[in-house]
Amino acid sequence: MTTQTLGHIFRSWPCQNAIVALLLVFTAAFLWKLSRREYWRLAARELRSRKGAMVCAAILCLYASIAVLDSVGWRSPAIDPTTGNIIRVNGHVVLDEGRSVLDRLLQPLANRREKTYSAPLGTVQFTKSTVKGRDGRMHRVNEPLAFPRSHLLGTDMIGQDVLLQALKSIRTGLIIGLLTTLLAVPFALLFGLCGGYYGGWVDDVVQYFCTVLSSIPNVLLIAALMVVWGQGLPQLCVAMGIASWTGLCRLLRGETMRLREADFVSAATAQGVPGWKILLRHILPNVLHIVLINLVLRFSSEVLAEAALTYLGMGVGAGTMSWGTMINDARTELTRNPVIWWKLCAAFTFMLGLVLPANIFGDAVRDALDPRMRTQ
Repeated sequence: MTTQTLGHIFRSWPCQNAIVALLLVFTAAFLWKLSRREYWRLAARELRSRKGAMVCAAILCLYASIAVLDSVGWRSPAIDPTTGNIIRVNGHVVLDEGRSVLDRLLQPLANRREKTYSAPLGTVQFTKSTVKGRDGRMHRVNEPLAFPRSHLLGTDMIGQDVLLQALKSIRTGLIIGLLTTLLAVPFALLFGLCGGYYGGWVDDVVQYFCTVLSSIPNVLLIAALMVVWGQGLPQLCVAMGIASWTGLCRLLRGETMRLREADFVSAATAQGVPGWKILLRHILPNVLHIVLINLVLRFSSEVLAEAALTYLGMGVGAGTMSWGTMINDARTELTRNPVIWWKLCAAFTFMLGLVLPANIFGDAVRDALDPRMRTQ
């Protein structure tokens, strides 16, 4: 099965709806499991006492809600634009490519297309057009917009609303941040726990792999993988996940080496408990806070990395809207006269609105999981 086939399956609506449902169920089950332990209940109480962290959590939930609405969708009967009737072939209804819930909610905004650039809340086109006046001479004027004061963040070169593009890019940013992090964690857990607990040749092999991957610049490794697999959102997530698990692996290895000398691990070993059970029942729960902190803090770095890779031409590719794509498009617009500045500002603002709350919330999670930093 080729990567193009996998990408087509990944982009299909049944697959996306199933993935969203599984993620929501897994998240609910994971939070419920953590809520049953006193350690995590105290950490949650500490988080709730911090107003700044709760505001950041609300912002992150808003971004997540938009991403979910853009990930859940269905196909509808295709409509003939000339007659307005449903298209049928051999008696069967033809379905369109499908749209997400967010697309359907923002359809009025998508229909407000202009001819070219327009400034935020503008009433005329930002660029001047040459028209023939009554005196027979050619004049450069700003033509009126078809939908004046209806574009909060302006439009791009083809007249598409920039706010719509920024909202559609939220899903890509969250997928990059979450999926890349979730792909890196299993590698780090497997190699970090095994290398730190068993030691010997197992630790040597783990250290060898970490050293080799760490010696290769991430940009070059991701570029090589993208050349082999082709550009696309799933390919980029897998490539970034493979290139970014070594740091967490080293942290887990060091913590596992400390925990294997603890009294409760020694007692379990003396009772003849197998090594894999000790890893799952005793060591893994005690390193879970490191994994959770790393998940939250790494999320923002992965979002920024996607923007940089897309700007360099190694990102999600054409056809997928992202903040990196908007920044890449704005690169040439900044050299125009007059300067088209609002597309870059929109991408920067929405990216900052996601990364900054994620960093603040990550710091709050780190302090809440450290008993020495708790205020109550």
